[in-house]
Amino acid sequence: MKKRLHVYKAKLIGFVLICIMTNIQHLLDSQPEPRSLLLEIGKIAKEQNKEVYAVGGVVRDLFIGRKLKEIDIMVIGDGIEFAKIIASKLGIKKIVPFHRFSTAHIPLKPIPVEVAAARKESYKKNSRKPNQVIYTDLNGDLLRRDFTINAMAMDLLPRGFGDLYDPHNGFKDLVAKQLITPLDPDETFSDDPIRMMRAAYFASKLDLEINDDCLSSMERQVKRIEIVSQERITVEFTKILSTSKPSVGLKILQKVGLMKHVFPEIHIMHGMEQTKEWHHKDIFYHTLEVVDNAAKLSNKMELRFAALVHDIAKPNTRAIDPNKGYTFHGHDAVGERMLNRVSKRMKLSNDLKNYLKKLTLLHLRPIALAKKEITDSAIRRVMVAAGEDLDDLLVLCRADITTKNPNKVKKYMKNFERVEQKMNDVNERDSMKRFQSPIRGDEIMKICGIKEGKIVGQIKLDIENAILDGKIDNTYDAANQYFIDIKDSYLK
Repeated sequence: MKKRLHVYKAKLIGFVLICIMTNIQHLLDSQPEPRSLLLEIGKIAKEQNKEVYAVGGVVRDLFIGRKLKEIDIMVIGDGIEFAKIIASKLGIKKIVPFHRFSTAHIPLKPIPVEVAAARKESYKKNSRKPNQVIYTDLNGDLLRRDFTINAMAMDLLPRGFGDLYDPHNGFKDLVAKQLITPLDPDETFSDDPIRMMRAAYFASKLDLEINDDCLSSMERQVKRIEIVSQERITVEFTKILSTSKPSVGLKILQKVGLMKHVFPEIHIMHGMEQTKEWHHKDIFYHTLEVVDNAAKLSNKMELRFAALVHDIAKPNTRAIDPNKGYTFHGHDAVGERMLNRVSKRMKLSNDLKNYLKKLTLLHLRPIALAKKEITDSAIRRVMVAAGEDLDDLLVLCRADITTKNPNKVKKYMKNFERVEQKMNDVNERDSMKRFQSPIRGDEIMKICGIKEGKIVGQIKLDIENAILDGKIDNTYDAANQYFIDIKDSYLK
């Protein structure tokens, strides 16, 4: 308790000091490259007689000590024209303009810059695209932003470089770990429903609590998400998966009703019981723990996505066995097929789709190997099936061990480590990842004097199985001799 009070007191003192010190340029001292860039933009603005500010995530991340990976600039006036001037001064030949919003992207390396005109917007009822963009001043621009923690600005002009503008108490909310909208949340979320997804993202990324009024508003506005393009929804969803603890954001999506709209296959897992021996009682919460476990073991968003969908078919395959309790026979194969539809709806890339399908189909196989006597043949088959994604598959399997019984965890981990060791001992590991039959189909047709057809495939499969079962070496000479020995049996 004393430790908590000490931490709280330290934060309070920090808040008071910030309130007293309206200039925050010292927060850039540890980041010389962004500081130099911001100073240069401020000098350019002075030459052009422009008001210019660093806004949004820049100020927020400076307060919490995060390294600036991109910079958002707001200018009073034409954002695209000012972006062109900055780019020219910094030796950048091309910018990416967005004329509708008077914004532009400057592809600076290593820190890209987004330049936007100070603006406010009005929206059509059935579209998140603004039907009118109105130029405004600093206060008008900050008022339209999604959350108070993103509604802070820092002056970049030399005369006041570092001066803080925080009309909506964004810093106070940041210290209090509260996510609050500058305007009435109904207006904020109705105008741009993707902000509800962003609320879940920021809560997960920055460990914030969403204000009760905002949560209630999200519940009321949940259907508005249907006007948002699937591409934008998918971007925000994957950003949640990319946070250090994705379950925070995913629980929020479920709580306010968004999950039903953005990922119904995950939504229906909630409240579905499963056998307690191996997993948690609820499929939804088991899945979220697997995602968090995967996040601890890997930074790959794709692997966390695989963790999210690995049991996607359990609700569709659940049955009750009087002796075993709930069963989910074939949920791996059914899940793989379901991901074709899911990937199409969510506009996932073909590479991500195929990756998710593969890991979903295979996620039970290494664990199954841990439960019985392991043969080299069985190990090789899993390695071949996983290919270059073998390591990710093994990470997923580790993440899938979620039992709270420490003795069972120890047992499962010991068995699983035995599987991994066996894989390391199989000397064909690297070649198995790239496995193909050494004998090509056209060679079989030529030697046997046959045309393309079923027999060719059967011979190739026979050769591949002989290699996988360890009957012959994975070499051309061994495969060719085996082919010569068996071919007549297929030609009778």
